Amino acid sequence: MKHSLMFTALLSVAALSACEKKETVVVPPAAAAPESSTTVVVPAPVAVPGPAGAPGAPGATGATGAMGSTGDAGTQGATGSTGSTGSMGDTGATGATGSAGSTVIVVPEEKK
Repeated sequence: MKHSLMFTALLSVAALSACEKKETVVVPPAAAAPESSTTVVVPAPVAVPGPAGAPGAPGATGATGAMGSTGDAGTQGATGSTGSTGSMGDTGATGATGSAGSTVIVVPEEKK
């Protein structure tokens, strides 16, 4: 990237230095004639540019560049391994059987 920036800078400097410069015409002042002489010195004519011409036709539109190619699809990663099944827990001990109970009858109270 830094090489392309340097190249662009050098190219722009070269392009700007090659621009056409206006020509400057310097007319020396006429020498003062001696008082006894009747010679008239006429300065050289100065070139004056004429009016600007009509603008030129616009240039043709450039062609559109070709589309770049699509990159290749990446490969899919491998599936990870499954963990092993845990061991079964022990069965709990059987509880003791209860003794036979007696029947209890609850008599409801009378309402007053």
